[in-house]
Amino acid sequence: MASVLIREAKEGDCGNILRLIRELAEYEKLSDQVKISEEALRADGFGENPFYHCLVAEILPAPGEPQGPCVVGYGLYCFIYSTWKGRNIYLEDIYVKPEYRGQGIGSKIIKKVAEVALDKGCSQLRLAVLDWNKGAMDLYKALGAQDLTEAEGWHCFRFEGEAMRELAGK
Repeated sequence: MASVLIREAKEGDCGNILRLIRELAEYEKLSDQVKISEEALRADGFGENPFYHCLVAEILPAPGEPQGPCVVGYGLYCFIYSTWKGRNIYLEDIYVKPEYRGQGIGSKIIKKVAEVALDKGCSQLRLAVLDWNKGAMDLYKALGAQDLTEAEGWHCFRFEGEAMRELAGK
């Protein structure tokens, strides 16, 4: 049986990360919204002041198996700030290839992000999930997450494209 390693992504992982981002977008029925490139992932995640951080889940082959390690999941996160609670970490994406789900890989990624959060002095780990993704919601709740839409009525909003340019007066 192969083992799973959760590790920090390296610049050379950007091709695999982009492939997984596209798989996630397809799963979420939002493929047309993926505009990021491998080059942008490299520039934005591995420069002097990275905009994001990423963990990858890598299957390590058993001794004697001919294939090398295989990236089967990722967790992409960034640091944010709460005026009420201080330092926070935001898990933008978590994804595990369908054939590797149910093996605890997603839980391991989330737990590793929680470790990073605590090491950096964060008081909260935040994430969002589509309302139809019951499997993900069940996992997050089983791990101890609180659904803020249920508990406090929070709704997420965003500005983008023309609305953001208009807002900025550009």
